Amino acid sequence: MTPVNTTTVPTSWQRGRHPAFHAASGLCSMIVTQRTVAAFLTPEGFSQPSVAAVLREGSLVTEVGRYAAHAFASRGERRRTPLGSQPVRVGEPVLLVPGFLAGDSSLGPMSRSLRHQGFRTYRADVRANVGCTLGAAAQLEERLEEIAQRRGARVRIVGHSLGGMLARGVAARRPDLVAGIVTMGSPMLAPGAHHASLARSVDLLVRLNRAGMRRLMAEDCVAGRCAQESFDQARAPLPDDVDFTAIFSRRDGIVDWRACIDPAATAVEVRSSHVGMAFDPAVITAVSAALRPRPVVSAVEVDRGQSA
Repeated sequence: MTPVNTTTVPTSWQRGRHPAFHAASGLCSMIVTQRTVAAFLTPEGFSQPSVAAVLREGSLVTEVGRYAAHAFASRGERRRTPLGSQPVRVGEPVLLVPGFLAGDSSLGPMSRSLRHQGFRTYRADVRANVGCTLGAAAQLEERLEEIAQRRGARVRIVGHSLGGMLARGVAARRPDLVAGIVTMGSPMLAPGAHHASLARSVDLLVRLNRAGMRRLMAEDCVAGRCAQESFDQARAPLPDDVDFTAIFSRRDGIVDWRACIDPAATAVEVRSSHVGMAFDPAVITAVSAALRPRPVVSAVEVDRGQSA
């Protein structure tokens, strides 16, 4: 083995005092970190997706293509529609809540598709979902109050990933504001069962919070009281008059898909990547079906196949 020649290395580097040395060390500590998420967020029976699982997210390219083709076809159909005709408004107002690290724009394609079908959609006013989860839930509740008061009706929430978990908690706490929720790839049963790449993003946010960026997610949000309270809220019982649909995909490369199937929900399986759920036409169709008002069936006595 050839010995390393240290004569060309500055003495300050050898002693660890050079500024670049500290910068490099800090960067490495952000990239290679210990898992900061509390163990109770990954209950027994759930686990992090394998490192290779993220490769399944490669289908995102196909899903983008499907959305583009669907949007192009929809534009052509609308052009053939007589001028002045508008889709009939469907059901209650719909609030779209983005996932972790994402903002309102990530659900823009879904919002446009739902609007073309007659739904009245609203943004959550989230630029980037990277802050305290309890704070985000409080902000979501305020937004719901605003929309419900404006429209004089309870609101339906569509949440992607973390957005669905926030929706689940708010719906349990404020059923007077929420008519129903639709979650997409939201690991409510095990928030900590996510891919290592996502765990590194969480670690980075926590470190930046410690460095003084207080609006970012803190350690308490993933390993303390805040994390426990958010987890409890996302599993709280829902009233019978709050509809709940949980959309999941076995192809999810970011979270453990089993954690997305809440026992209280109507589970709907799709074939989509985790990120692609935001605009995959098949997922949008499933969301649209879940949002439509269910027909009210009156009680009718039936005797030998004939209505009485």
